[in-house]
Amino acid sequence: MNKKIYLFCSAGMSTSLLASKMQKVADQHKLPVEVEAFPHGKIEDIVKTENPDCILLGPQVKYLYNETVAKFSDLKTPIAVIDSQAYGLMDGEKVLKHAVMLIKKNK
Repeated sequence: MNKKIYLFCSAGMSTSLLASKMQKVADQHKLPVEVEAFPHGKIEDIVKTENPDCILLGPQVKYLYNETVAKFSDLKTPIAVIDSQAYGLMDGEKVLKHAVMLIKKNK
């Protein structure tokens, strides 16, 4: 069963690029994950329908972190803000490793 790592940011453009880089790294390492990016306006619908295993917020929407944690605390899904340096460098491997670590810690 694939683990769902979902990224949310203001528009979803640069985050989509990062998500595809993360997916490429996951595929190279044969990791059973599905990485997707969405605009933060859709976070509630997507979290309720898709039940992601990890929610990552882009640095541009880190102000939504506390609200997001409060809203979804009952789901026990790890939520984190993507490291702004890794985001700026579009370092899919670093962000993927962080997400995988969050999922493992959450078990």
